[in-house]
Amino acid sequence: MRYIKWTFWITFWVLFLAFLHYTLPQRDIVRVADTENRRIDFGENSIFWASADSGNNTEVADRDVFFILTVQANGSPMAYRNEDTGAGWPPYFKFDTTNLQTQAADVVSSSDDPRWVAITHYGWRNEYLSIFPNAIAIKPVEGPEVRLIPWLNIIILLFIAAVFWGIWARWKKFQAKRITPAFEAADDAFDEGRAGVASWFRGWRRK
Repeated sequence: MRYIKWTFWITFWVLFLAFLHYTLPQRDIVRVADTENRRIDFGENSIFWASADSGNNTEVADRDVFFILTVQANGSPMAYRNEDTGAGWPPYFKFDTTNLQTQAADVVSSSDDPRWVAITHYGWRNEYLSIFPNAIAIKPVEGPEVRLIPWLNIIILLFIAAVFWGIWARWKKFQAKRITPAFEAADDAFDEGRAGVASWFRGWRRK
């Protein structure tokens, strides 16, 4: 039973942390190398793409998607999709895809004269499943060594921790007041019943 309990909690926390890592905003310092508009036929990985942009037909199986192609400070390429999130999940309420694509095109630079930017995004990059993080915002920075403190993530994680602590504290209080006394009363009743049966059995044997 203990193994089932640990398996459940480990699975729960792994999935919960993966959900947070995918959903919470992250920032990468990169150089924009190019921007493009690509026709995407959605398949089994469609859950990792946003819904159709606000105002577009949501019934079609494919659509044009903006991409921002970048290079990291270590020379590794990184591609981002640029899609509206609308009022859906995650709750970024992004409706400015075209404006963001224009901003990205405006800061395109070469390796000889790089212009570094911080791209805020959510999601994962997986080359085998063709999954791309979704860019949310672009902000010019002085260079790749700039340190960015994720204040929003810190606040959100502290809030989540406070919620879990509050639930745990109330559960422990409820357990101490209701569940533990109930089990103790059941144990006492069982012990009294067992003692009564033993006493009756001893008296019966004397007869």
